[in-house]
Amino acid sequence: MAQIEESAGGKKKKGAQKKMTIRVDFTPMVDMNMLLITFFMLCTTMIKSQTLQIVLPTNEDVKKEQQSQAKQSEAITLILDTEYNGNKPAVDAETGKTVHNIYYYEGIADTTFTTPNFLRKEQFIGNMNHQAQGIRKILLSKNKQVMEEYAKLKDQWKNKEITKEEFDQLAKKNASDSLKTRPVVVIKPGPNTTYEGLINAIDEMNINQISRYSIELPNHTDTLLLRRYEQTSGEKVIHPLVRANAVAAAAPAAEASTSNQ
Repeated sequence: MAQIEESAGGKKKKGAQKKMTIRVDFTPMVDMNMLLITFFMLCTTMIKSQTLQIVLPTNEDVKKEQQSQAKQSEAITLILDTEYNGNKPAVDAETGKTVHNIYYYEGIADTTFTTPNFLRKEQFIGNMNHQAQGIRKILLSKNKQVMEEYAKLKDQWKNKEITKEEFDQLAKKNASDSLKTRPVVVIKPGPNTTYEGLINAIDEMNINQISRYSIELPNHTDTLLLRRYEQTSGEKVIHPLVRANAVAAAAPAAEASTSNQ
């Protein structure tokens, strides 16, 4: 409430205006503010966090004796690599994105090198003109049955025939359907691969609704395939450990800076 108090000073001249002190009591405003805060908290819709959803296989989907086994026609191995210019990752001039190469083979590795395409090369390109390109196109063809059903479910959700919760449940069930032909993907980050390259690979698993995949380190067989690929293509694949060299080069500078202090 506002109160007006008249000043009771000394003698005043005739005709002089009276001076009044105005005091506003803001105590009731505190209660009003609390009511407004409570009202907005109850009526406001909270924004859901944008996170990467990864569909993981259930215990029933892969038995213990089958965890390291897969049909040759379903298996595909991705060996990740990142191109470098000196000690920095190479950037594509058109897209401005880091260049990540993927060397892949399907089924069992052909160490006899009798297969013409014993090791093939792709990149993370995504979609162009609404068509999958690069490694996404390869994974899409391997998981065709699941993606066809996923597209139908997505249309039903867009047409409001099913709710978002129902769509998520049906999509997860569809991705782990053992009656459909589904690939088993082995992701192998190379020594020069950046975290971005690995995240891109996991993102492709999510986009293509691939529920069976694992992350492993390259082994001796993968090295043999890469060296043979270098010989046949004339392309340098096994790069020096540029990331390790960059760290090693930075170490003396850091020690010198510490000693000067």
